[in-house]
Amino acid sequence: MPAAAYAGKECVCQYNKGICDQTCVKDMLETPFYIACLKLKGRRCVVIGGGAMGLEKSEGLLACGGDVTVISPDAGPELEALAAEGSITWEQRDYVGPEDLEAVFIVIACTDSTETNIQIYEDAEKRAMLVNIVDVPPLCNFILPAIVRTGPLAIAISTAGASPALAKRMKREIGELFGEEYAQLAIMLNETRGWAKGTLPTYQDRKAFFEEIVGGEPDPIALLRDGDAAAVQDLIAAAQRSHAPVA
Repeated sequence: MPAAAYAGKECVCQYNKGICDQTCVKDMLETPFYIACLKLKGRRCVVIGGGAMGLEKSEGLLACGGDVTVISPDAGPELEALAAEGSITWEQRDYVGPEDLEAVFIVIACTDSTETNIQIYEDAEKRAMLVNIVDVPPLCNFILPAIVRTGPLAIAISTAGASPALAKRMKREIGELFGEEYAQLAIMLNETRGWAKGTLPTYQDRKAFFEEIVGGEPDPIALLRDGDAAAVQDLIAAAQRSHAPVA
């Protein structure tokens, strides 16, 4: 699989340097990336390339409800099993061209061919599609951060490609800091959103209501860590009484 650009390595991007001088990644640390959460449920997502990397990318898309197609002559046993059970579609062939990207929302490629990777990137760019060629920054219009996922919560961590090892450490530490109780509180607060929208007339009123619960005393996170969800419900009920408009 292609690796990140580094000085002295054979060039793997569209700049065709012959030997990499890192021209393609010099602006990565200064690039202000626009962070967004994509809704993939039911959308066509294509992974071009198999093996361990194709499996990793396919599983990430599947976890978010994507309709995943893998294009690769060889997929590997895990991807073949996903195809056999109907979780993905596997087209056992090489990438053909733009027709493989028709009606596709996002494409991720991890082929061994620099020429193919460049073609995929250029074909996707012409369609204003989301495209990521794994470990080749100049052949990407988006990057994939490390994700800490607990229930409805998702925390993204990015070092702009500077250090995946550091991102991995941060992912582990953040996962330990923001555990299941945060996801539980998020669900409880979401159940109160309908009341807040229907009862509190302004954005500022709703903001004050939720901030009183999240930042108040006793601490709802501490209560949930102690297994006392009922006390958190009492906090929410008390906030509703104090913020409800006087009739």
